[in-house]
Amino acid sequence: MIVLNLIARLPFFVLYRLSDCLFIVTAYIIRYRRQVVLDNLRHAFPDESDTYIRQLARGFYRNFCDLIVETIKLPRMTADDMRKRVTVINGEQVRHYLSQGQTLLGAAGHQCNWEWVPGATLVNGIAVDSVYKPLHNPSSERVMQQIRSQFGAYLIPMNRLPREMVKRRYIPRIIALVADQMPNIPEAAYWTNFFNRDTPFFPGTERLARSQQLPVFYLDLIRNRRGYYTATFILLAAPPYVDLPYGEILNRYRDQLTETILKQPSNWLWSHKRWKHHREEYPKINTKLE
Repeated sequence: MIVLNLIARLPFFVLYRLSDCLFIVTAYIIRYRRQVVLDNLRHAFPDESDTYIRQLARGFYRNFCDLIVETIKLPRMTADDMRKRVTVINGEQVRHYLSQGQTLLGAAGHQCNWEWVPGATLVNGIAVDSVYKPLHNPSSERVMQQIRSQFGAYLIPMNRLPREMVKRRYIPRIIALVADQMPNIPEAAYWTNFFNRDTPFFPGTERLARSQQLPVFYLDLIRNRRGYYTATFILLAAPPYVDLPYGEILNRYRDQLTETILKQPSNWLWSHKRWKHHREEYPKINTKLE
């Protein structure tokens, strides 16, 4: 932790030089999950040349290393730093809902620097509950909790979300989920086509939206240049959901996420083993979200 605190004190231009060095180590020496990255990219872009796929892979590693140093920097950033580096678009619509006492769901993806999103949202006057998947290593988990709670984000481990929903039911805020992770129980997932492959999605976003009658916003995150982003809130769906077919909220999320990724393909987390499960292995898949 002492080392991380010292690194966090470095100015951005020095951190990005460190990121450049880390890129060489990660991409060419360690070759971190290289086959996973290349396989995912080839399935996602089957008509592209091998040269283009390798170019995307290099871009992924650069983004990944920037993400690491920017996340380390987060505890030393001020509110002004965050507002300068992340421009939030359509925050007024989110704040309007909150002013009416309405809690919202926010669905983001592993695009660009998702670790800055809760902080950027908070410094723009939007209360955030940040739902996350705890790390297995206790020491790493403590470090990430300290980093992620910067600017006052309320952290909720994924397995505690139902009880925290009850505990905080009278607090208007946006409940932020990074919704493109691999579900732990594929049989209970919502399966749909995503980048040319049958893909399981966590059904919780849609179930929660329907059961609690919560509007759902998608967060489109784009890198403008190194260390500078634009985060745009896009309304995916709003209650009542009586006439909305089951699965439509997740389908809309998938479509928006796909659009975001296609704008800057290298900036998604291609090292994630997103497609390690195959639908044919699970004959008892629940196809409904009730």
